[in-house]
Amino acid sequence: MLQKITNLTVRDVRFPTSLEQHGSDAMHTDPDYSAAYVVLDTDSGLKGFGLTFTLGKGTEIVVRAVQALAGLVVGKSLQDIVSNFRDFYRLLTSDGQMRWLGPEKGVIHLATAAVLNAVWDLWARLEGKPLWKLLVDMDPKQVVSCIDFRYITDVLTEEEALGILVNAKEGKQQREDLMMSQGYPAYTTSCAWLGYSDHQLKQLCADALQNGWTRFKVKVGADLKDDIRRCRLIRQMIGPSNTLMIDANQRWDVAEAISWVTRLAEVKPLWIEEPTSPDDILGHAAISKALAPLGIGVASGEQCHNRVMFKQFLQASALQFVQIDSCRLGSVNENLAVLLMAHKFKVPVCPHAGGVGLCELVQHLILFDYICVSADLSGRMCEYVDHLHEHFTSPAVIQNAHYLTPKDPGYSCEMLESSVKRYEYPEGDVWKLQLNK
Repeated sequence: MLQKITNLTVRDVRFPTSLEQHGSDAMHTDPDYSAAYVVLDTDSGLKGFGLTFTLGKGTEIVVRAVQALAGLVVGKSLQDIVSNFRDFYRLLTSDGQMRWLGPEKGVIHLATAAVLNAVWDLWARLEGKPLWKLLVDMDPKQVVSCIDFRYITDVLTEEEALGILVNAKEGKQQREDLMMSQGYPAYTTSCAWLGYSDHQLKQLCADALQNGWTRFKVKVGADLKDDIRRCRLIRQMIGPSNTLMIDANQRWDVAEAISWVTRLAEVKPLWIEEPTSPDDILGHAAISKALAPLGIGVASGEQCHNRVMFKQFLQASALQFVQIDSCRLGSVNENLAVLLMAHKFKVPVCPHAGGVGLCELVQHLILFDYICVSADLSGRMCEYVDHLHEHFTSPAVIQNAHYLTPKDPGYSCEMLESSVKRYEYPEGDVWKLQLNK
């Protein structure tokens, strides 16, 4: 059966997380975690589910962009797509008229991610495997065939990518077995959103420590004195041997970032995340150089538009930690390119997660990275945020501060229909109640 795609639907699903300050940071003070949620129907009855992440307002724009891409997807068979996935990726990203809206950036690229995530989910379901296992079991040549190398061959050629994957075959089964037995190491951001009170922060830290967490991230950037106080409080709570990271969410200019983080060096952060504009590659390089003597790295990537920008960040030695995002880049295809480039430059990948469904999705990518690309866990961890997992049919599972390896077929994208109906904007019961207040 060809698994012909017969229909694409997309819905605007929003959760009112701003009411309790979940997700609040120096630049995004009142986020409502949201998703443009895609379902692909096929002539066999099999469905594929995908999404991209947003913060509330504007999700309707992403929905319209997904609808604009639908004509490029409906009517195609899954087999035709995956047998020449690179061309299908280019079809979505290089339409002669719609690429003007990007290219490969902004709303149209978020929409592309949602559609492609649904295609990958469909493929994994057809094979009866979780997505990470689908990737791990692929022949290296097939993995490479999914990647669009346009604009990055000056850093990574197809031959080099193939060589990385072939070389990583040694010890591959042992690494897969290790992931099956203990899972992938995680860090938590759930304890220290910027809008949380000190009492809430301390209680959440105490609970996290009791549950085995050893790596913590703190939101900073709104007020220096308050940052110093809160970071000291967190460091006191977690002790000197546990790992602390700080995240400014693009708040500062370059000089300000260097000065501000220097003042916070006393709490010994491993990295400063998104210290300045996510587009400022040379600014990140300057910050990295200035903070290196303090032993503080720079991490970024959750709002990095595409593989070309990641290429330049790596070329400029602007990042010490690469943070891929499963819904910002062009789905699995483009993330594969970034994983391989990061490996070539010997920069560890520590994915961005949280939001709606980001933990569910990115766990698959980082498992593939360890098993088939980096073969290394040193200095590596995947973000975890303990919000909204209950709305997914196959939620991410954490045990002893590790992501347990997903076992259900697919890309873990499927949401409970009851949740979609309840939180669909503006027709869902939750939003009818909120909007009528």
